[in-house]
Amino acid sequence: MAITTTSKLPIQINATQLLINNEWVDSTSGGTFATINPATGEVICQVAEADAADVERAVKAARTAFNRGEWSTMLPSERGKLLYKLADLIEAHADELAQLETLDNGKPLKDSSQIDLPLTIACYRYYAGWADKIQGKTIPIDGSFFSYTRHEPIGVIGQIIPWNFPILLQAWKLAPALAAGNTVVLKPSTHTPLTALRVGELIVEAGFPPGVVNLVPGYGSTAGIAIARHGDIDKVAFTGSTEVGHLIMEATTQSNLKRVTLELGGKSPNIIFADADMNAAIEGAHFALFFNQGQCCTAGSRLFVEEKCYDEFVAKSVERARRRIVGNPFDPKTEQGPQVSQAQLDKVMRYIESGMREGATLLCGGHTIGARGFFIQPTVFANVQDQMKIAQEEIFGPVMSILKFKDLDEVIKRANATMYGLAAGVWTRDISKAMAIANNVRAGTIWVNCYDALAPAAPFGGFKQSGIGRELGEYGLKEYTEVKTVTIKL
Repeated sequence: MAITTTSKLPIQINATQLLINNEWVDSTSGGTFATINPATGEVICQVAEADAADVERAVKAARTAFNRGEWSTMLPSERGKLLYKLADLIEAHADELAQLETLDNGKPLKDSSQIDLPLTIACYRYYAGWADKIQGKTIPIDGSFFSYTRHEPIGVIGQIIPWNFPILLQAWKLAPALAAGNTVVLKPSTHTPLTALRVGELIVEAGFPPGVVNLVPGYGSTAGIAIARHGDIDKVAFTGSTEVGHLIMEATTQSNLKRVTLELGGKSPNIIFADADMNAAIEGAHFALFFNQGQCCTAGSRLFVEEKCYDEFVAKSVERARRRIVGNPFDPKTEQGPQVSQAQLDKVMRYIESGMREGATLLCGGHTIGARGFFIQPTVFANVQDQMKIAQEEIFGPVMSILKFKDLDEVIKRANATMYGLAAGVWTRDISKAMAIANNVRAGTIWVNCYDALAPAAPFGGFKQSGIGRELGEYGLKEYTEVKTVTIKL
């Protein structure tokens, strides 16, 4: 199958340097890296490659901006106004940003424009509204005292974001940190730096003071580790794999005691009971796994189906997967674009080979598509067993693994038999079953008769090896403040 991947959309790219102190600058070394169009394998452009020296420059700018107080002591309502202005600018350029996201990441344009951009704009607006509502409490204590708490900004925040939702996760990181009055050094992925840098242009246009937001695209092994180790960074927020999360955690202890939040990997159970609305469950499970080319930390990649409906569910899920349209991400009919890189494609294919080798039944897919770009067929395995690699490890690709279960107690036990705990889903008409899953599966988010329903107000994060701390909502905001107690003798 050949795929046409030519876009006639005019996409102009200006921001390819580092943003430090509101100035666009080359890296200290002069080095660059290529960002690739995953639909064709062709180079889009060269981007300045930050390393430790550039992180040092960015941290100095952020520290000066924080200590000077133009941002940290700005009237909270004024910080809110700037965040609202940034949201308005992103909305005004939404079509351009969606096209740029699709070009650099490979996700279908309809997803970029109808999911990623609206959620990004909503996130900035949500936290803009919080900027002047961050408040402490008065505390009754024994004796003649008046005691209260203040929530103050932490300081300079280092943020490292992944490639699967570049513009959205930039918002998840920047918006609460900025609303609380912190300054930021943010590293976007080398796979997908372009929307992060374009938003940087809009941040400058919106009127954010110099040094408040600094962008340092570069590799994790150089720029990322430099952020984690830097002694003048007060907190690190990272989203990515659990393996890299361990490295980040270790590096943050080498110079100071940083605050750390980690949003890491998942192997989320998605549980289908026989009494579910079967058509809704089939479509919901399809979305839960294949959305974003399967490149979701929350992907419902351990699909548990009750034995009473297993055969029907498997047959209809295979039929749905075969109808899934893979192709040019700029085509409005496309449901699935390419994987983000050749390395990611190769990783997914190794998992498919592992599934076949360990005895799972391959019912559809299992192959790459075309001679250019990084496309994989939607793939479905049945008769998957818990101990198989495809049932244990995060694949991060369009590979559905369907497992069979007998009853409620069994599936709860098996759902929890993983080092991960990011999310889970359950499909049933029985509220008692739904609540049993919600209360007993150890995961940070449980979806009932839906999946990947995210909103800026709803906190997000994982149990166990899926992370530390929360993003979004008021809980996510608190991750960017220090609590100070003030006690006054009366």
